[in-house]
Amino acid sequence: MRKFKTACLGAGYFARFHLDAWQRCAAAHLVAIADLDPAKARQYGVSVFTSLEDMLGACRPDILDIIVPPAGHAAAIQTAIDQQINYVICQKPFCRNLAEAQEMTARAEAAGITLIIHENFRFQPWFQTMKAHLETGALEEIYQMRFTLRPNDGRGADAYLARQPYFQKMPRFLIHETAIHFLDVFTFLLGQPDSVYADLQQRNPVISGEDSGHILLGYADGKRAIFDGNRLADHAAENHRLTMGEGLIEGSGGSLYLNGFGEVFFRKNGAIEAECLLPRREWPGFGGDCVFALIEHITGQLSAGQMPVNTAREYLSLLALEEAVYDSAEQGRKLPVLKTG
Repeated sequence: MRKFKTACLGAGYFARFHLDAWQRCAAAHLVAIADLDPAKARQYGVSVFTSLEDMLGACRPDILDIIVPPAGHAAAIQTAIDQQINYVICQKPFCRNLAEAQEMTARAEAAGITLIIHENFRFQPWFQTMKAHLETGALEEIYQMRFTLRPNDGRGADAYLARQPYFQKMPRFLIHETAIHFLDVFTFLLGQPDSVYADLQQRNPVISGEDSGHILLGYADGKRAIFDGNRLADHAAENHRLTMGEGLIEGSGGSLYLNGFGEVFFRKNGAIEAECLLPRREWPGFGGDCVFALIEHITGQLSAGQMPVNTAREYLSLLALEEAVYDSAEQGRKLPVLKTG
């Protein structure tokens, strides 16, 4: 088995899930971490740098995993391009906006570098279970899907400060940082939508961006997808960050339900009892170990000479959908979703 020499930029809150996953991945060898605070990185037992340029020059990794906030993405990707790193993975949100993401995608492609976006929610085991059951045809004609986001972490003056304090300063927050995950899940499960209507709000005055709202996605065949998000509200769960909410897909043959414990149930149309497709369990890592699952997918595809999902070029269509959400909320009307790439 090929082992990819891997280096990571960032050792902050969410980077710990990446670093743990890389060290568990049989197809990877984590060799170095760069962070302005080297003390955060020393616990992983690899070489530590305070400069990305120095790390790449010293280690020459096969893969660079960029795990820093969006403001640092473009510069880090450019450094990887300049150093001719073959494979670059960039944490979402991908850059600060669609235009910047398009520019960095074009630069990476021109340099012959494979740029992949770390969009991991579709790799959560409950959405994988839902996808597999949809493909059996058991739901027959799909009517609609709904996800209610209720992480219960957005209240008060100290909202997000203990974990990811930059959340408070993001001018675009709920959609750009969080709902983008679920827009990807909707497209993973139902395909690309044709229209969007959005109504967004800011409920906590201490943050800069929106933190609640509704998105309605329309499809030409009549099905609908609804994102109903409020970061100040909760749902029934022991860990509100496991699923971050509850999901429901309904069709003429039955429905699939996801609860806050990571359980998935299928109930046939007209039935009272539901079949448990995915029971609750203790998952390592974050969100059902989706970071590890995505890293396993990426290294497996690259080893086989195939392209992973969520390449930067592919991801631009998701960022275009995000822009349509914000445009719809600003204009107060339904808008067509324009495909981009």
